[in-house]
Amino acid sequence: MPLDSADLAAIWLTLKLASLVTVLLLIVGTPIAWWLAHTRSRLKGPIGAVVALPLVLPPTVLGFYLLVLMGPNGWIGQVTQSLGLGILPFTFAGLVVASVIYSLPFVVQPLQNAFEAIGRRPLEVAATLRASPWDCFFSIVLPMARPGFITAAILGFAHTVGEFGVVLMMGGNIEGKTRVVSVQIYDHVEALEYAQAHWLAGGMVAFAFVVLLLLYTRRRTASLW
Repeated sequence: MPLDSADLAAIWLTLKLASLVTVLLLIVGTPIAWWLAHTRSRLKGPIGAVVALPLVLPPTVLGFYLLVLMGPNGWIGQVTQSLGLGILPFTFAGLVVASVIYSLPFVVQPLQNAFEAIGRRPLEVAATLRASPWDCFFSIVLPMARPGFITAAILGFAHTVGEFGVVLMMGGNIEGKTRVVSVQIYDHVEALEYAQAHWLAGGMVAFAFVVLLLLYTRRRTASLW
């Protein structure tokens, strides 16, 4: 069989992680993107830079500092321990937190661009008709920014699937618990099991191609309209 039980477990864990992280990214990233798109605060630059840091930081650097902060001696680790939650490193919950931070710019930036493209005029018109801020957001912003949400969800999901450095630093290599597909491929290569590595790596290549094809096709369709 090309894929054994460990491979299938890694695939399932990766899909579970990416799905949960994508939902959390949309929840967390939407208000951040909205604020960045509309604020005139001097903090826009520094906060935007912090959000975009994972784009330029080596994943191992980000994973190392998350490991330190969430470990037993880190201030986040001390808070989680005081709340009876234990520590996050080498747990699935730790993978989720690290993945949300690492993939945040891939969701925030498409949403910010979509919100900026809408502008203030539709919201001002709705306000003159006594629409509440929530009505404006759900009735006007969400439909107009739907392409941005679709792009953000696809990129967030795909980027989480392809993570390696951050998940290895934060989650380690625990089968069925923190071992995702990228780590499983590394294990196969390290054990010189190239056939198994080819199956998983080929699947990742095909997945990446489909994601990019969907994005470019959607953009071309949108430009035609």
